[in-house]
Amino acid sequence: MKALDLLLNRRSQPRLQAPAPAGVVLENIKQAALRAPDHAALTPWQFIVCEGEGLVRLGELYKQAAIQSNKSEADIARATQLPLRAPMVIIAIAKYTEHAKVPWVEQVASASCGVHAMHLAAISQGFEGVWRTGSYAQDPIVKKALALTDKDEIVGFLYLGTSVLQPMQKPTLDSHDFFKSWN
Repeated sequence: MKALDLLLNRRSQPRLQAPAPAGVVLENIKQAALRAPDHAALTPWQFIVCEGEGLVRLGELYKQAAIQSNKSEADIARATQLPLRAPMVIIAIAKYTEHAKVPWVEQVASASCGVHAMHLAAISQGFEGVWRTGSYAQDPIVKKALALTDKDEIVGFLYLGTSVLQPMQKPTLDSHDFFKSWN
């Protein structure tokens, strides 16, 4: 797949099944994340790959967070199933490092670029995915279980696998609505 085609046609695919990326394909996805823009070479990222029992463990963590947040019984029951919507979930974390020239927001942006790069690398190798956040990305129980500090941020959960559906087409947006010129 050509790079420009990939960039112009990227889309999220939420309906995923096995197989998940593995071997060299997964290593390529990991390496793509590590090529994200990184001012001052701080490597402000950490990634946790969840598969198999790891997905169950993540679901149990969501369940504990749902209980502590006084969510409904339906939400508590659903929490354990959320990670099982794909055969792999990569938790993407911005690990903040105090630095005079690299603010927090730039480090979060760097980790976010890593997620986008992983998604593109997966698509380019025949897999699909969806980048999710939701309340569990901000939940203090989840953050504590992942040993995050107050300034660390879960930038997302990248669900990866093989698409159940044909890729959804996205409408083309008019660039004039989003880009202004200063001439």
